[in-house]
Amino acid sequence: MATAAEEVLGSFYGSDDVPISWDGDERELFWIFDDLHCPNPVSPMFFDIGGWWLTCDHMFRRFGTPFGCDWIAKNINGYVYTAAVPADSSIRVEATEYQNRYVPRVPRDPDYPARIGAYMGAVLPHYGRHFLDWWRDRLRPEIERNFAYLDGYDLDGSGLIELAILLEDAIDIHDRHWKIHWMLNFAQFTGTMDLNGTMQDVKGSVDPALMGRLQSSIEDRNWDSVEALWRIKEEVKADSQLRVAFKGDTAADVMRALRTSERGRRLISERIESYQQEFGYKAIWSHEFAFVTWKENPAPIVEAIRGYLETDYDYQTTIRAVREDLDAAIHELMDDVPEGEARQRLQQVLDVSLRMNPLTPDHHFYIDQGTNARLRIILIAIGRKLVDAGLLDDPEDVMYLRYNELRVLIADSSSLDARTVVSDRRDEREAAFAVRPPEWAGTATKSALDFPYNSLWGFPDKFYREPPKKTGEILGLAASAGVAEGLARNVASLDEFDRVKEGEILVCRMTNPAWVVLFTKIAGLVTDAGGATSHPAVVAREFGIPAVVGASNATERIQTGDRVRVNGATGVVDILT
Repeated sequence: MATAAEEVLGSFYGSDDVPISWDGDERELFWIFDDLHCPNPVSPMFFDIGGWWLTCDHMFRRFGTPFGCDWIAKNINGYVYTAAVPADSSIRVEATEYQNRYVPRVPRDPDYPARIGAYMGAVLPHYGRHFLDWWRDRLRPEIERNFAYLDGYDLDGSGLIELAILLEDAIDIHDRHWKIHWMLNFAQFTGTMDLNGTMQDVKGSVDPALMGRLQSSIEDRNWDSVEALWRIKEEVKADSQLRVAFKGDTAADVMRALRTSERGRRLISERIESYQQEFGYKAIWSHEFAFVTWKENPAPIVEAIRGYLETDYDYQTTIRAVREDLDAAIHELMDDVPEGEARQRLQQVLDVSLRMNPLTPDHHFYIDQGTNARLRIILIAIGRKLVDAGLLDDPEDVMYLRYNELRVLIADSSSLDARTVVSDRRDEREAAFAVRPPEWAGTATKSALDFPYNSLWGFPDKFYREPPKKTGEILGLAASAGVAEGLARNVASLDEFDRVKEGEILVCRMTNPAWVVLFTKIAGLVTDAGGATSHPAVVAREFGIPAVVGASNATERIQTGDRVRVNGATGVVDILT
């Protein structure tokens, strides 16, 4: 937020093409389009109860951050924008949570930022050293107990009022899990920053590519899910009857063929359904309730197995390569550091950072994916009851109601013409897909751009980035070193996963763990969203795939079939033909 003494580096308050309505001092904040989590138009229900931003004030309070006290969201033309609220007692801005207006929790004491930093500096090292133990011994078991409660509930046998109360339980669990998420994220962020700072101090410079390689994980739930798919693929590969079934044109054809034989039915019950229960709580976009999960529909699992069969994907070779590259990165960092206090200090922060590496994919599995997916499944159960009552046409319609509209409709079916409301909002969301949202809005200042988490969205680099100098050139952010050239495959939906061919360059808005199955096929990656520590960057490095992220408009400029060259070291993508 701009102050009297701070220079405004840029501003965007709307235009004829992008009209923006501002309330109070909103326009004085720096709002970033959240293409990292919500690259598509947001559903009303998710915006009300599903947002990752809803518990951020807890993180800022708990850690005593001098640079922020809340994180708020705004719907601009159907898309989610978020702004960090500085710990500035003079700020007067309003926000919305659960359809309620509130004032972000800024400190009353104007000296708070200057004084509280010492507390943050004192406690952060303790989080960095101990959080992994807390996670394994206390916090992850808590999440798993909550999942067991929600998964064991008889959704079909429950009445509408009972499901409404279960939804409130799920919302409470969601909030608790996201508080854990921010504890985890901040602790891990601390470990990474300590390593970065110590590398700078001991070695005089930090190689971003080396730093990225040092963040690779080799034991986590993401790799567990990949290994489980690979084991199913190996079972199918070894059985001629199963191989024939998997030659079907679509996932539905494969499932029908499997059901015609005892061997196929056993694969479904023992492997596919088991995979759904353990790893199926995810969707193509985890931060949204409007997308079907793998738990509800096994088609993505079948398509992933088919893809593994086509490429004869070898999990053991892949994980061995990741482990060897991580070992090589450690040697590259440490081998030229002489014995002494500096080496000991570097080794200590490296050990802490390496121990924290699995927390990135694991928090996605348990929180971003697992927690949001379970909220969706309960909402769909409520939607089915409302369809049975003649109040909605499709269980998915519930996503187009607001949180309080749904509660009022449950209590009084005559209170709302839900069909008309849903129809109008479906039309609005569909129209929003044609809009290209700007990367930021509001007021840009140096302090706003320097907010630590902005790098996840590629800022401040995106703000200062010059336009391309050559026709056919796209500038993004270097994410995973190497050069790849090949035909582009522009993917916007889960239905297009099976079209991705081995050796192609994947072009998409953003990825999350549901996209990992494609990384076994592709030769390179280009995303509109993300920064050097975002999901596509981290996973591309783990798989050794050249990648450019944060390219902003790559999905608009690159068409399927274009020949492109991806330079993951420079962040440049060239459209060759």
